Formats: sequence, structure tokens, C-alpha cells
Amino acid sequence: MNNAFYDRISRSTAHRNSREDNAHYILENPDKLPALFQIAVTVNDKNHHKACWILELIFETNIQLSGPFLDPFCTALPHWKVDGAVRSASKICMMLSQQHSRQQFLSQKQVAKLSESCFDWLISDVKVAPKAYAMRALFELGKSERWIYPELKIILSEDFTKHSAAYKGAAKDILRKIG
Repeated sequence: MNNAFYDRISRSTAHRNSREDNAHYILENPDKLPALFQIAVTVNDKNHHKACWILELIFETNIQLSGPFLDPFCTALPHWKVDGAVRSASKICMMLSQQHSRQQFLSQKQVAKLSESCFDWLISDVKVAPKAYAMRALFELGKSERWIYPELKIILSEDFTKHSAAYKGAAKDILRKIG
């Protein structure tokens, strides 16, 4: 990997401008995307969460760019533990599931891995944002996977009183949609 590119990622900050600058750089230099992805999935790399932040913005701009990375992304999902990485991964899951609802974008194996990780985030001790993205991803996946809605309804109903107003708002919205 190019040291200058790695240094660029390592100097990235959580500020939106910093993340956007890096995302634009990679969108203008798509040959760098595999290297960014490799940093993101290397969870023992101290900068992997920064790469996840940037991937989130890239896929938000063009979800089709995720295509070559879907299998390794899905495989990496249970391994991300740093809050920033989990938040970005859960948002990417939501975007992937929305794309899948519009067109069959994911394989059955990928849908299963996304579903499993999203349910894990809902029942684990992660922050509210990943839980909200996970429930929205599961809502989208549940449009084609009938088993998801009953499970999602149980978890959201049982956990409703245990969480913050932000969680309750997202859960209430999803529960209303699934009936």
C-alpha cells in the first residue's frame, strides 16, 4: 500500500469536511478504493474506523461502488467493535438494504450476514445510531425476507422502554411500518 495514501487516511478526522475531502479524493481516484477498503476491514489497524467513515460517504454517493467489496464487507461485519466503525458499517448496511429493496443487489448469503449483524447490533450494547440504522436495514430486508418482521417486532417491542428517546422514535417508526 502507498504510504502517502495511508498517511492521508490516518490524518483524517471525524469532522465532516475531512471525511468528505478524502471521499472526494477516492471518488476522483477510484484505484485507491481497494486500499481504503483493506484498511477498513483490518480491524487491528488503528485507523480502520477512519477508513470506515470514508467508505460510508463514498457508498452514500454511489452504492454501486460497493459491488466488488460486498462479500468481504459482509464477512467483516461481526469483527468491527470500535464505535465509529460500527456506526459507519451499520449505515452502509442500511444503504445496501435500501438498494436491495429497489433491485436484487445482494445475494442470499449477503442478506443473511447483514441480517445477522443488524440483529446482533440491536441486542448488544452499541450506541443508538447503529441500532437505528440496523432496524432500518432490517425493515428493508424484511420486505423480501418474511421471517425478519416477526423477529424485529419482538426485539423492538421488548427493548422499547430500555432506550433513549432517539431509539424510541426510530423503533416507533419501524413498528408502525411493519404493523
